[in-house]
Amino acid sequence: MSTTSLEDLKDVAAEAGVIAAEPEQAALPEPKIDDQGRAYATGKRKTAVARVWIKPGAGRIIVNKKDHAEYFGRAVLQMIIKQPLVAAERSGQYDVYCTVTGSGPSGQAGAVRHGISKALTYFEPKLRPVLKKGGFLTRDSRVVERKKYGRAKARRSFQFSKR
Repeated sequence: MSTTSLEDLKDVAAEAGVIAAEPEQAALPEPKIDDQGRAYATGKRKTAVARVWIKPGAGRIIVNKKDHAEYFGRAVLQMIIKQPLVAAERSGQYDVYCTVTGSGPSGQAGAVRHGISKALTYFEPKLRPVLKKGGFLTRDSRVVERKKYGRAKARRSFQFSKR
């Protein structure tokens, strides 16, 4: 009886169509970088919309032409917008410039975080699994429910009076 190696058996089975040939590595998408070396993305949260540009730099974050610490006064909001950079271990490596409109401070911080995350994946596609695992690429779709007629608020009824 002749001895055959495991590789020979795999080749024969692949030729016969019994098992699939070696799976090819999924190619990473090309980085989406403009002529000035920036990546652009739009982030959204509640009714806030943030337009975000990132490029290699010293780690400055500019929001509506102000430093992020000045624009977002609360430490929690400053932490929120830095989360994707910290998770991807890119703190201090990218300059972030963004304009944000709508909603309030919390919604705007969430929109900036979402935009930074998307821009990072456009600049470095290999960061996508890390940011996806952290939940930074998912758009938080919760918005305020509209007020209905015949109601005091969206769901609250007017106070009932028996007499």
